[in-house]
Amino acid sequence: MAWIYLLIASVFEVVFALATNATHGFTVLGPSLLTVGAAAGGIFFLSQALRTLDVGVGYTVWTGIGSVGTVVFGTIIFHEPLNAWKVLAFVLIIGGVLGLKISDKLTKGKDSEPQAEPKSVITV
Repeated sequence: MAWIYLLIASVFEVVFALATNATHGFTVLGPSLLTVGAAAGGIFFLSQALRTLDVGVGYTVWTGIGSVGTVVFGTIIFHEPLNAWKVLAFVLIIGGVLGLKISDKLTKGKDSEPQAEPKSVITV
């Protein structure tokens, strides 16, 4: 379920980035509200995924998918230029994301239990 949460969080991340571009410095209400909602949704679903996934894996995959998705949809929606270097970077990012997913599966096993809640190091 953690990987599904991570994919949902990644969709919110792409929406967040694209909507931020459309806010024109938060001067347009609709995209500004969408940006705030997408940011909140992305962080919420990322936090759900991180209940099981290692933070290094989860955060890296989230930002990787968000980065690739933002460039792809930025190219489609905003007609941003796409060149061979960007495509090569996509391939490397996607390879890294797949590598992290595979390493997570190999490290924890297919039916692993959620990690124990970390103990707080801050006491009051």
